Amino acid sequence: MIKISNAEWKVMNLLWDKEPQTITQITKALQEDTGWSKHVVITYLKRLEEKKIIHHEEGGRAKLYFVDIKKEDAVIEETNNLLNRVFKGNAGLMISMMIEQNTLSEDEIEELHRILNKKVK
Repeated sequence: MIKISNAEWKVMNLLWDKEPQTITQITKALQEDTGWSKHVVITYLKRLEEKKIIHHEEGGRAKLYFVDIKKEDAVIEETNNLLNRVFKGNAGLMISMMIEQNTLSEDEIEELHRILNKKVK
């Protein structure tokens, strides 16, 4: 089971957008949004490596970090974790609550409608 913390998602999104990246590149990209130092970034990279979600290779003067899982697989896993943890596996309840609470935009509702219609056919 893949478990990625909110902070780790920030690092992963950078790597999914462009890989490989060095610690310096990742730190610079996250600095404005998070204020993280190089040491904080290194901590998250180590955690992600321990989880077998990323790996590094020695490159020139700096380690190069690569992803080991597809973003789609991580999103599916995270969605399933949320469904099971909060909604006890009931996707209908989650979608219903999102619609009733105005969490979904009209465009998102239309997209959901298209997806459901496609699946039914």
